[in-house]
Amino acid sequence: MTRLNPIADAMTTIKNTGDIGKPECIVEPASTLLGSMLKVMQDSKYIRSYDVIEDGRGSQFRVILNGRINKCGAITPRYSVKLDEMEYWETRYLPSKKFGILIISTSKGVMSHEQARKEGIGGELLGYVF
Repeated sequence: MTRLNPIADAMTTIKNTGDIGKPECIVEPASTLLGSMLKVMQDSKYIRSYDVIEDGRGSQFRVILNGRINKCGAITPRYSVKLDEMEYWETRYLPSKKFGILIISTSKGVMSHEQARKEGIGGELLGYVF
């Protein structure tokens, strides 16, 4: 199977698994960027945990869900976002203020939009979760 957007595939797998009520899912292929996004989701309490499964070809992530995800997805194309534009992107992708997170790749690593606002930096939009 050809994967054109592994991040979008992973977010779709996580959402669909949560929708049918399963407690965990397998996401592949594992990448550093996807691992960083899962870490942000774990820190924001949208997933319980995740770990790497080494299978000898391309690793996989086992994601343990906690039932808090209503919707999640990748943002394509990866828009550049400045600090003063953050509110525009929040209203575009999130249902309301203080509900959900945008996942942003910054010069200081992958973080939520709230962390980026505290740090005073912008970056590229990767995905959203609420």
